[in-house]
Parts: sequence; C-alpha cells; structure tokens
Amino acid sequence: MPTYEYETIPAREGGQTKRYEFQQKMSDPPLKKHPETGEPLRRVYSAVSIGGSASSSDSCGCGDACACENPPHHHGGGCGCGCCH
Repeated sequence: MPTYEYETIPAREGGQTKRYEFQQKMSDPPLKKHPETGEPLRRVYSAVSIGGSASSSDSCGCGDACACENPPHHHGGGCGCGCCH
C-alpha cells in the first residue's frame, strides 16, 4: 500500500502546519480530516526522483528544489544553491 503525505490546514493564514504520513489504497479518496484528532488535512504532492534521474526543478539530483536561474546548465559545477556537488 502506498504512503501518502498530508499536512494540517491552519485555522488562520500563516498558522503552523503539521505533517503526517498515512498508508492508503490507491483507490481510497484523499483524507479530509485526521482519523484520530479530527484536524482538517490536505494531501501534499511532491516530485519523486526515480532511478537517480533529475527533473529540471531538481537538476542536481539531491532531492531539494534548486534555486538556480538556469538549473539545467549547472551540472558538475557549484551554482550556489547549496545542493550542487
């Protein structure tokens, strides 16, 4: 069963969020509330790198979004984003 990441929806703008992981069937609808606390939730979607390949937003392959102006052009260099090797 896949694991999905959720975060709480703060009562007011700028409020703190908490993150949770839940195992669910792919056919299950997204959770709207935490099953134990009743806190409102939303599913968090994030990019996944498979097989070590990198997307244009993660061109160095470290898993962090790259803040480079031209991410595809800095392979092997240090672009200053803090994640390039």
